[in-house]
Amino acid sequence: MTKVDGRVERGNRTRRTVLRRAVDIASVEGLEALSVGRLAGELDLSKSGVFALFGSKQELQLATVREASRIFVAEVLEPASEAADGLARLRDLCEGWLRYSEGRVFPGGCFFYGVMAEFDAREGAVHDALVAAQRAWLTELERCAERARTAGELDPDTDPAQLAFEVVALMETANAMSVLHGETAPYARARRGIAARLRT
Repeated sequence: MTKVDGRVERGNRTRRTVLRRAVDIASVEGLEALSVGRLAGELDLSKSGVFALFGSKQELQLATVREASRIFVAEVLEPASEAADGLARLRDLCEGWLRYSEGRVFPGGCFFYGVMAEFDAREGAVHDALVAAQRAWLTELERCAERARTAGELDPDTDPAQLAFEVVALMETANAMSVLHGETAPYARARRGIAARLRT
């Protein structure tokens, strides 16, 4: 029994190692750049062992999206969980996202910004997983905006969906410009834009 448990734990450790490398590669080069052979070679693992963890390229891509989502929740959503609901949480979520991108949690900036452009016009399970992740993020921002409006923290005629769209546009533009130009100034601009948009 102990030997089985040891094998399972080693397998779990290997899976975590592979997925950490996979999310880093995908954030820079895209999900199509992932392959069992490449990951095995870079991590000095057996190709058959890595293949056994995932079984197909699509499952590897889906597991990579799930791992990126887990990291995103830990880096952006969980730190904001202490904030009061409404405007305070909305501000914390925006700031958390900017720190996540600016701090290069993923070397290519926001993982989802890059891979969504890769899969936006495609169909299939990977596209659907990315849509679900994006919708969950927008829904949370909209929920906070709605709570803030109800509490009188935002103008009564605020459209929560429009507000969420606008702050995401500011954040994603900062990410794209920072990655492209190798500078941090876009984050300061995004912060000013978001503060002006959320000002009561």
